[in-house]
Amino acid sequence: MSKTANRAYAATIWISKFAYLNLLWIGFSLVGLVVLGFFPSTAAMFSIIRKWLMGETDIPVFSTFWSTYKAEFWRSNGLGLIIAIVGGLIVLNLLVVNNSSGSLFGAIQIPIYLFIFVVGMTALYIFPVFSHFELKVVHIIKNSFLLMLINPLENILMIISLVTVFFVVKYMPGLGFFFGGSLSAAIIMAACYRAIKKMENKKEQLG
Repeated sequence: MSKTANRAYAATIWISKFAYLNLLWIGFSLVGLVVLGFFPSTAAMFSIIRKWLMGETDIPVFSTFWSTYKAEFWRSNGLGLIIAIVGGLIVLNLLVVNNSSGSLFGAIQIPIYLFIFVVGMTALYIFPVFSHFELKVVHIIKNSFLLMLINPLENILMIISLVTVFFVVKYMPGLGFFFGGSLSAAIIMAACYRAIKKMENKKEQLG
């Protein structure tokens, strides 16, 4: 086989893997009636992508997904409950601000939007941290915030990449069904894994 054919074959394999992982993510989210299934499915998806990034490319996708889904069901839903509460409070604040007038509300708009941006960026790190470390929920959130704070380059890369995926999926919705979740998770996990490795290397140098 020529190099070009080998690369085409490898690309086909990876496209199939990402499509399969995305369908598992959607399917197991529905198995948990979305409310209870979304967060365990997301945790399982990030766990598999993390293993791929670490070189474990031949892992059995379904059995790994299913075992992680079961093992992390309650812990991921506990984390998800916190995310949902914070998200709900943000939406409520936005509704109040957007439906209010006066100089006071005008003055607090910028801090509120800045807070939302920080929370949103921290949220991108949560599942990579969840899948990489065995930590309590409060420490997952704390470490996610710190990683976000000290890695502006990774933040920018994530934003640009995710915006690109958003527009591609917007104009080609069919791709979203097969790759929207898994590709977005891969972008987030790759950037966060890079940030985590940088942090671990610094600790090794200092220690």
